[in-house]
Amino acid sequence: MKITLEHISKRFLRYWIFKDINYTFTQPGAYAILGPNGCGKSTALRIIAGMQPASMGKVTYQNNEKTIAPTDIFSLVSFCAPGMELVEELTLREFLDFHFSFKRPLPGLSIEKIIALTGLQEAVDKPLADYSSGMKQRVKLAQAICSDTPILLLDEPCTNLDKTGIAQYREWMEQYSKNRLVIIASNDEREYDFCKEHIVIEDYK
Repeated sequence: MKITLEHISKRFLRYWIFKDINYTFTQPGAYAILGPNGCGKSTALRIIAGMQPASMGKVTYQNNEKTIAPTDIFSLVSFCAPGMELVEELTLREFLDFHFSFKRPLPGLSIEKIIALTGLQEAVDKPLADYSSGMKQRVKLAQAICSDTPILLLDEPCTNLDKTGIAQYREWMEQYSKNRLVIIASNDEREYDFCKEHIVIEDYK
C-alpha cells in the first residue's frame, strides 16, 4: 500500500491549521504525526483515512501500483481515536462479533482470542456502557489492531490507559503491526517511539 498526500491543506473558517503537506507513506512502515494539542494532528489523520475532506490538495491510494478510489479505501483501513464512539448497548462479545462481520481478524486470531487479549473476560457479557474509559480504550484498540487490514491509523492510542494498558498496547503493536502501514498521531513518545519517520504538523503552518 502507498498513500500520497499532494498539497494537502485544511482550513476552518478563515484559519489555516496546516498548509501544503506533500508526503508519501509506504507499506511496510511506521510513521508518527507529531505536534501539540490542537495543532491539527487528528484532522490530518482523518484526512488520510478518507473520513474528512481536505480544503485543498488530494490524497491518493495505491496497492501494487493500482489506484484505489477513496470510496473503496475503508475496507483496507483500521482506525482508532479517542472520540470514536462504541455501540454501548452491545456487550464486548456482541460488539466484536458485529465488527468482525465486516472485517476479518488477523490470521490466527478469533473472537475468543481477542477477548482474552483485552483481559476483559470477566466483563465480556456486560454492556460497553458499563465499562470504564480505560476498558473502552482497550476495546477500541483491539478492534483496530486485530483487524486484518494493511493500513492501521491510531490517534493518541494510549488515551485513558494505565501503565498496564500502555504495556499491553506496546506488546500488541510489536506483535501485530509488522508489515503494515502504521500512522500514529501523538504527542506522547510512549505511543510512537518505534516509528522511524516523523511528520511535524507545525512545519506546515
